[in-house]
Formats: sequence, C-alpha cells, structure tokens
Amino acid sequence: PVFPSQDPLDRADFNAVEYINTLFPTEQSLANIDDVVNKIRLKIRCLDDNIRTVVRGQTNVGQDGRQALEEAQVAIGQLFGKIKDIKDKAEKSEQMVKEITRDIKQLDHAKRHLTTSITTLNHLHMLAGGVDSLEAMTRKRQYGEVANLLQGVVNVLEHFHKYMGIPQIRQLSERVKVAQSELGTQILADFEEAFPAQGSKRAGGPSNVLRDACLVANVLDPRIKQEIIKKFIRQHLSEYMVLFQENQDVAWLDKIDRRYAWIKRQLVDYEEKYGRMFPEEWCMTERIAVEFCHITRTELAKVMRTRAKEIEVKLLLFAIQRTTNFEGLLAKRFSGCTLTDGPGVKKPETPLESTNPFLEDEIGEDGSEMEEDLDRPKKHKAPDNPFHGIISKCFESHLYVYIESQDKNLGEMIDRFVSDFRAQGPPKAGTEDGGAVLPSCADLFVYYKKCMVQCSQLSTGEPMIAFTTIFQKYLREYAWKILSGNLPKTSSNSGGLTIKSLLQEKEGSEAAKFTVEELCLICSILSTAEYCLATTQQLEEKLKEKVDKNLVERINLTGEMDTFSNVISNSIQLLVQDLDAACDPALTAMSKMPWQSVEHVGDQSPYVTSVIMHIKQNVPIIRDNLASTRKYFTQFCIKFTNSFIPKFINHLFRCKTISMVGAEQLLLDTHSLKTVLLDLPSIGSQVVRKAPASYTKIVVKGMTRAEMILKVVMAPHEPSVVFVDNYIKLLADGNPETFQKTLDMKGLKRSEQSSMLELFRQRLPTPPSGTDGGPSLSFSTPTPEQENSRIRKLEKLIKKRL
Repeated sequence: PVFPSQDPLDRADFNAVEYINTLFPTEQSLANIDDVVNKIRLKIRCLDDNIRTVVRGQTNVGQDGRQALEEAQVAIGQLFGKIKDIKDKAEKSEQMVKEITRDIKQLDHAKRHLTTSITTLNHLHMLAGGVDSLEAMTRKRQYGEVANLLQGVVNVLEHFHKYMGIPQIRQLSERVKVAQSELGTQILADFEEAFPAQGSKRAGGPSNVLRDACLVANVLDPRIKQEIIKKFIRQHLSEYMVLFQENQDVAWLDKIDRRYAWIKRQLVDYEEKYGRMFPEEWCMTERIAVEFCHITRTELAKVMRTRAKEIEVKLLLFAIQRTTNFEGLLAKRFSGCTLTDGPGVKKPETPLESTNPFLEDEIGEDGSEMEEDLDRPKKHKAPDNPFHGIISKCFESHLYVYIESQDKNLGEMIDRFVSDFRAQGPPKAGTEDGGAVLPSCADLFVYYKKCMVQCSQLSTGEPMIAFTTIFQKYLREYAWKILSGNLPKTSSNSGGLTIKSLLQEKEGSEAAKFTVEELCLICSILSTAEYCLATTQQLEEKLKEKVDKNLVERINLTGEMDTFSNVISNSIQLLVQDLDAACDPALTAMSKMPWQSVEHVGDQSPYVTSVIMHIKQNVPIIRDNLASTRKYFTQFCIKFTNSFIPKFINHLFRCKTISMVGAEQLLLDTHSLKTVLLDLPSIGSQVVRKAPASYTKIVVKGMTRAEMILKVVMAPHEPSVVFVDNYIKLLADGNPETFQKTLDMKGLKRSEQSSMLELFRQRLPTPPSGTDGGPSLSFSTPTPEQENSRIRKLEKLIKKRL
C-alpha cells in the first residue's frame, strides 16, 4: 500500500481463513454473517469506483501530453527560423565591415612601409656622414670624438645586415672596416712611439690623446686592446727583467724581499703617472702585478733548478713565507678579475677549503707559530685567496728538502722522548702526574700541528700526502717506543699462563704484583693512548680539509688509530691480569679447604677477605688514575668481572665432598663476593655512584649461576628424578660434564654418578628442530669451565713430564 494502513486486508501476509475465524470465533457469532457480507460488498463496490475513476483520469492525461508536445514542436520551429534570420544578418554585417576596412588596411601597410623607408634612409644618411667624419677624425687623431662616433656607426651598421646585397651599403661597410683597421694600426703606432719597447726611459708618457685612444680601443677588435696592454706591461717590467737576472746576486732566495719591494714601488709609480690614462675596467694595476707574478715564478723556478744544492730548510721557509705574505697582500688589494681572461693566465687550482679552522694560523719569520689546540672550535673561513700559489707554486718541487728535515726532526724528537722517559722514570704515585697524559704526547701533537700548518701553506697537493706518511710513521713509533715499550712486563709476554704459574698453586703462594708506581704508569699510558686516539682522529679530519679534494681519499689514519686502540686494550688487560692474579691464591685456598668438615656457618671465609683486600687495594688506585677516562675504567671493571666470575665458578667445582653446612658457608661467601663486585666501580670512593647497568647485569648473571650451583649441591640427591629436574630448572645447563662436576661436589660415588648421569640425559628437554642436537640445552652457551678443563689437563700433562 502507498499509505500506511491498519486494515488486515491490506497486509501482505493476509490469510483468509484466519481473518474469517477472527470475525466469527464462535457459532453464535454466525448470526451476524449477513451484516459482515454486506459490509464486504460495500467495500468492494467502493474500490471498483476508485479504480474506474483512476483509469478515466489516466486517459485524459495522455491526450493532454500529446497536445503539449505538438505545441513545443511548433515553438521550436519558430525559434529555428529566427536564429537563421540572425545568422544571415550577421554575415551581411561582416561583409559590410570587410568592405569598409579594406581601404584602411591598405593605408596602414603603406604607412608602415613609408616609415621603414624613412628610418632606413635616415640611418643611411647617418652612416654615410658618420663614415666620412670617422675618416676625417682619424687622420686628425681626434680620438675623443672618434670613440663616440665609431660606436654609433657600428650600431647603425647593424641595421643594414639584411641589405648587404646592395652595392652602396656593402661599400659603406667596407669603408667602416678599413677605418677600424687604420685606427688600430695608428693607435698601436702612437703607443709604440710613446712607450718604445727598448730604452730605459719612457719617451712620451701619459697624454690625453692616449687616454682617448684607449676609449677607441674598447670599440675596436679586442686584439688591439690586448696588444696595447701586453706592450705596456712588457715595457713597464723590462727593468725588472734586467735587475733580477739569474746571474745577479739579488736573484737568490735570501734577497727575495727585494723583488716584492720593487713591484710595490712600481705599482705606486704607475698609479701616480698612468692611473688615469687607461680605463678603470682594464684593471691595469692588477694586470701588471699578475704578469710580475708569472715572471717571478718562472725566474725563481729557473734559479732554484740551477742552485738546487744550495737550498736549505730555513732559506726555503723564508722564501715561501715572504712569497705567501705577498700573495696575501695581492688578495687584499685586487679582486683577481684578470686571472681568467689573459693568455697563459689561469686561476689557482687548489683554493683553501672553506671549513679550514687553521686559516688564520700564521708562521713567524723564525718558523714558529701561535699555540693552538687541535680540538679548538672551527672558525669561519676568510674569503678564498685567488692569488694563492701564483708564485709559491714554484717551491713545490723543492719541498723534499723540508720533508726530509721534518722526518729527521721527528725522529730526533721520538729518540729524545725515549731518553727523557728513561731518565725521569714513570709518573710518581700520589702526584698530579700519576695517571695523567704523558707530556711528550702534547709536545708531539703541537709539533704535528705546526708542521701541518706549514705544509698547507707550502702545498696542498702531493707534498701534503708525503707529510701525512711521515706523520703516520712517527705516530706508530710513538705508540711502540713510548707507550707499548714502557708498559710493565708480566711473567708471560703473551699474558697467558706459564709453567711457573701452573706449578705455583700451593696455598699462600702469590704471583708478583705490580707496584703502585707501575699501576700509575699503566693508567698514564692508557690515558695517553686515549688522547692520541682522539687527537689522531681530529688530525685526519684537519688533513682532509687542507689537502686537494682529489687527494682526500689518500688520507687515512685508521691503522694508527687501531694501534692506539691496541695500546688501550693491552693496558686494560694488564690491569685485569694483575688484579686477577692477586686473587688466584685466595681462590686456590678456597678449593683446598675441607668443606665436608665444616660444623657451623660463621662470618665470611678468610679467602673472601683476601679477595676483597686485593680489590680495595687496586681498584681505588686505578679509578683515581683513570678519572679522566671513566669509560675505560668501566671497561676494566667489566673485563675483570668477566674473568674473575668464571674462574671463581671453576674453583667452586674443585671443592669436593661439600657438606650441607659447607655449602651454606660457600653460599654466604658467594653472596659477600657478589656484594663486593656490585660495588666494585665505587669501592673505597667518597662519592658513591651507581654502577652502569651493563656491568651490574654481568655480575648478577654470573654470581647467580654460582649461587644456583651451591643450591643444587645443598639439595638432597634422593629421589634422583627430583634432584635432576631441580638441577635442569636452576642451572639450565645441558652439559653432562658440568652435571658430573656438581655430583663430585656432593661427594657421590662413581656408581651413583653413572645412574644419575643416565637419568640426566633422559630428562633433558628435546632440542627444537633445526639445532645440531648436541648435549647442551638450546638456551645454554659453551661455558668457560670447558676451557678451564683443558687447562687442567695441560697442567697435569706438564706435571707428569716434569
């Protein structure tokens, strides 16, 4: 239904039987059947009337629609006719407009052609008159008027390029070219007359005529201008070529200052006499200075090749210093704009790097320099010097003299460091020098810095690579002769066990310990190696900044940094071995105590007191002397712990037949050692710092394993299944050898151990797929006990042979 209705007859699921039963639920209700039938018939009649009305209404709507469609078609036809009329009228209007404007277009074209003709005729008149005037002025040398007129004639002539087929135009163009050629020849002759190539005196000197001639040369062929500049500069520097010939005494390096003093005077003389004669954009002062630099570079190279054997280091440095100073003065005075437009003149190939923090470092006349740390913050670089190397490049081929000198100086410095160390001895304990960086280290790097600054001023090319190679050589020698060579020697060069140490295991025997002075020396060498490592890394960065970009890849000090890293590792290992060896007798005493006869649990055992005593003796000394390198003190603590805890566990396994009370005492001792190890980094210190989490994790993990071993020993071995499961749960170790060591600690007989081992293998969890199926559990790793077992076998073998 379109509208909502509550009538049951309108429902989609109408059921006639149910509807009748609703109307007549009982037999008595059938008495009203006639009334119900009448109502239904009345309702049917009403529905028929409604349907009939709707059908008739739809019939009338169809007729109205057809009538409306016919009316719309008629209206469209009328509209189409009106549009056609408008189009016809528009076409007629367009035709009328074309007829009206046809004459206007003709007039417009005529006007344009007439204007072009008048303009061209005016240009032709100007060109013809200009050429006549140009020829007349040239003969009269009226260069001031010629400069302006010639530029105008050239500009006008450009408008006639498309008319060159006309004889008159071509003739005028040829006359202009001839006039330009005559002007160039005439101006060159005037300059030759005023400034003859030969003769010490200048005949004419500056004049207004020559000044105007320069303005004309700007408009002529550029070769005219270049020829004028070339001849003038050659004549201006002719005296220099005579005064400083190769056979003259002043030509040698010790009088190089006189060259630069001469050119300074000449430049001042030029500015006073000829500064206004040449146009400012010609930059004549700079061109004279640049040509002087090229001549000087060639002459110096020639005289140094001839007298190469006479070149000494001080003389070479003096000449380079004066030359670089002069190049710096040129950079302050001139822009370098002429370096790229002259024949044979090229820009320096290797400008200074923009990140160079040593740009303002200066070397004095005596070769000394201002003190400055390598780790000084970087300064903003001054603008690049375009004149850098324009003269000093000639010294590069002779830098081998300086390189050999520095090689010799550095070798003598290393030898002096060795002798001074032997004479003065190691740093004294309890003094400011204890654990401090060796003074020779600072001296070495200060000298390195001085050499690097000097070298970068001399050259940033291949010589810089040669210097770097020397630096590397003596960095390694310093590491070997001063650092590694002065580390205290242990009983074994390899740091391992010797026959003597293997046999000295009786209670009370102790290996020779380092003295306090030796500990301070080791810490001092460690601190020095760390300083060298950091400074060498900075040195590599500075060298890369100073060397040419194409040579950066050849600067590599990684090998030297690795050498200093090895010194650091060896120093830490010596400290660890010393403390570790001091604790060995106490651990040996622990393994030989009669733990089966301990009757009651008391305070910590004497061997624990001995270990703690050695720790309190050594660690504070090491910590105080490594105060400036705390990360390496932390490494020392970690390495000692990684060495001591496995050794402690190994000695626990050596304790045989431990009673219940003995196991409790050992557990108490283990807890005491665990507490001491957790406090190891700050033991004996007034300032208590929390140990690093990485260190604490190692101690907790290792000592917890020792505690678990003792808890397994304390547990009864009956019933066997419970004991084995408890072992696997506590230790998480599937190695049968470790399990047997635990049984040895309990004092079980071999027969009992065999059954327990078989049960242990049966109770091990199945390894996950993909493993090798070995005896160890998936979460266990090879323990140091296996290595210690091999050491014991070696010890027994040696004893038998002895």
